[in-house]
Amino acid sequence: MSPAGVMHRSPFVGHTPGERPARNGQIGVRLSAGTISSVALITTWPKNIDALSNALGAAMGLAVPARTGDTVHVERGLLVRTGPEEFMLLSQQSTDMVKRLRQHIAADIGSLTDLSHARCLIRIEGDKCRDTLSKLFALDFREQQFPLDQVRLTGHHHVACMLHRRELDCFDIYVFSTYAFDQLSTLIDAALEYGIALSVSHGNGDFWPLRLSASQVREVNLPP
Repeated sequence: MSPAGVMHRSPFVGHTPGERPARNGQIGVRLSAGTISSVALITTWPKNIDALSNALGAAMGLAVPARTGDTVHVERGLLVRTGPEEFMLLSQQSTDMVKRLRQHIAADIGSLTDLSHARCLIRIEGDKCRDTLSKLFALDFREQQFPLDQVRLTGHHHVACMLHRRELDCFDIYVFSTYAFDQLSTLIDAALEYGIALSVSHGNGDFWPLRLSASQVREVNLPP
């Protein structure tokens, strides 16, 4: 997370919010883009994955995702299993999650890297969002192949990103900040024929348009 008083410049500056209906007047795709307050990459070596899972689970008071692609919702955030020995914690909490997790995960168990400056979020939703995504990503978007609340590590035009399916027609795309402006441009181009509505947040970490039920959310309650 950024030190107090430091603000990241949004990579989406230059994109103009608003609606651009299709020729039939319809809006088939809604795009929202913004920054994330805190992104922590939590990794270890193969022999230490059980120790890391236990330490991370104890620190956060929950069972960590068991397999690559699984997720667990936390208060204003998401814990993702991004690899066999790797997790990513994405949070909109003002707390420095990396600093607090370091109090519970010793260096001989795992490593923590602050990626808050390096990731942004683009949300795409609407009845034409899967048609749009299918133009860019070599993925099967049928629900039985890409279940709700699963993530896929993928990319388009040789640029990596991570897709999280929140609802049948709602996906979060986590992108590298360096390429975020152009990745949003590419999504806009792919969606133009369906009509688009774009909203952009230029603040630091003030964008997290979650729509979760109480049963989905678990509070992260790390000791100070």
